[in-house]
Amino acid sequence: MSIDPNTNIEISAFKWVPDFAKGMVRDMRIRWALEEIGQPYSTVLVDATQPRGEDYREWQPFGQVPAFDDGKVRLFETGAILLYLGEQDERLMPRSPQAKWETTTWLIAALNSVEPMLMTIVSYDIFHADKDWAKAARPAAVELAEARLKSVSDALGDKDWLTSQFSIADIMMVTVLRNIKHTDIINGFPKLAAYQKRGEERPAFKRALDAQMAPFTENEPQPA
Repeated sequence: MSIDPNTNIEISAFKWVPDFAKGMVRDMRIRWALEEIGQPYSTVLVDATQPRGEDYREWQPFGQVPAFDDGKVRLFETGAILLYLGEQDERLMPRSPQAKWETTTWLIAALNSVEPMLMTIVSYDIFHADKDWAKAARPAAVELAEARLKSVSDALGDKDWLTSQFSIADIMMVTVLRNIKHTDIINGFPKLAAYQKRGEERPAFKRALDAQMAPFTENEPQPA
């Protein structure tokens, strides 16, 4: 089973973001999944520097990106969108009950058990870097993040991917791990570093990254 290639899929994305966010905005997750299955899509570009209007918030209540529309359903939240796509194409989610639910479990684990710990570090390092309280709190945050990363590394072991095949679980986990690419924390877990690299070396990831970056270049603010 696969998505009809004639389906008109739209996702929202930002026109431009600051350097620290380039390649990191979460529409990457959906772009990557669609690239893995060769599914065409178009983008609705949103200005990240301006408040989102009421029409957009009807699509994405929090004003974030991405939002998704394939003419049949309108969705927001990357976990929900990836699960929806996985239901339609076994290249993204296997069909045996055990493998399917392992994939679902790992996708949720990436969002619930790993990403919040990593985003705390991002918050301290990028958004509150000049605050003494953030500097003081950072070591404890790193310790907690490392404990979660060790758990993922131990579960991964010597496997290439989290489950029996590359799946939406890996799309989610790799993009979550990339949140701390501005640090060397991941290097303390060689198996996870190699796992992340495998994901980033997939041709579909590279195409998704190029697609996200293209409007940032086109809409780069000009010096006054």
